[in-house]
Amino acid sequence: MPGTGGRLRGGGLLVELQTARLLQQLVPTEVVTYRRREPEHPFLADLLRAEPRRDPAAARALWIVSWGFDVPRQLRALRGRPVAYHAHSSGYGFALPAGVPVLAVSRNTLGYWGQWASRNPLALVPNALDPKWLERGRRDGSGERPIDVLVQQRKSSAYLLEVLVPALRRRGLRVEVQAGWVDDLVDLFNSAAVVLYDSADHWRGSGVSEGFGLPPLEALACGCVVFSSLNHALADSLDPGRLGHQLGAGTLSADLERISAAVAAPAAWRAPAAELDALLAASSEAAQLERWRQALTRVNDHWDRLLAGEPPLQAPPLWRLRARRWCRRLQRVLARRGA
Repeated sequence: MPGTGGRLRGGGLLVELQTARLLQQLVPTEVVTYRRREPEHPFLADLLRAEPRRDPAAARALWIVSWGFDVPRQLRALRGRPVAYHAHSSGYGFALPAGVPVLAVSRNTLGYWGQWASRNPLALVPNALDPKWLERGRRDGSGERPIDVLVQQRKSSAYLLEVLVPALRRRGLRVEVQAGWVDDLVDLFNSAAVVLYDSADHWRGSGVSEGFGLPPLEALACGCVVFSSLNHALADSLDPGRLGHQLGAGTLSADLERISAAVAAPAAWRAPAAELDALLAASSEAAQLERWRQALTRVNDHWDRLLAGEPPLQAPPLWRLRARRWCRRLQRVLARRGA
């Protein structure tokens, strides 16, 4: 990880810390930083200087890199050592070396690397909900809900903040836009009837994808009706009309009518209990720990083969695929002319 505190502290890095804590239940696991020196964690450059690349002990450790912006540089630094990529967002534009396994947090990201790293080992290990959401979230929608509509400002679109929120307020709905630090997000979500999450514009503007999208799952765990964009990994879990509802569904009036109806009668819009229970159970730490156990077994077996001297499979480069396509077209044209 680049670091765990200061300006680097954010949702993606918090999930990585949670993952490291989970993996400690399976194997000895240590967080290593590489941008920011922190007294509680070793620093990557120091470790690499102290550990010769071909030291047999180095081959017994699996390095997991995750921060998309820095992955190519980290893979170069760790060349010759067993390494895997814990992939959140996609679309950074780099290619993975042959043989580097991908541990994808969503089916969207899995599909991306299934296209662009088709001969690399791939596994699906979704992020886990923190236990507090499952323990304290009122998923049945019970309790007083003084907030009609809750919006988290970060990543929200201009349409949501500048058009939809004012229009909802003009209808008399109690809308809260959460912008600052909140000590207890579970309590906040438990107090809302409807949650709006619209990150499509944010990620389209940044050029990369919504890697997983925990806020809608957290809202569902608290019994909220969720209206959301369906970009990238959000489509993994938000079956529109079932577990969630589309935000930005064609017209402003359509959004206003549906959200107002959900505030007036949330039970009619809430996710079916059995489907919600199954989704949240699949998102629990226990379920994801078992996924990690299976994925690490496959990754370790893969690296045992590579370290024993077996070469990794390599996907053909894009230029070669396109050249073959053009050659086939040319052959068909020539064959028709010959006929």
